[in-house]
Amino acid sequence: QVQLVESGGGLVQAGGSLRLSCAASGHIFSSINLGWFRQAPGKEREFVAAVSWSGSRTTYADSVKGRFFISRDNAKNTVYLEMNSLKPEDTAVYYCAVGYGSSSGGYNYWGQGTQVTVSS
Repeated sequence: QVQLVESGGGLVQAGGSLRLSCAASGHIFSSINLGWFRQAPGKEREFVAAVSWSGSRTTYADSVKGRFFISRDNAKNTVYLEMNSLKPEDTAVYYCAVGYGSSSGGYNYWGQGTQVTVSS
């Protein structure tokens, strides 16, 4: 069992930046792969980024590549999502999850989410 708690969401103007954090407990953090997904109102949950257990491998959705960066600090049991050059279409609830790859089916524990709103 893994517990995940996201934080760092909020309201930001287009072009701005936010850093999301996801703190994990209940498992050996350094052995698990982690990802970020997002879900906008009326849309399906979509993959954003993922990082391997060591941090050596990362993958991103095309829509955020070059703007978002995923990282992890195994000493703090935390994974981060640095979001830059934010656009109104980035508005969504952001979730972290345990797993890897771009399909939500590859993830088995999810946090409660944190709201990100980007104003134009």
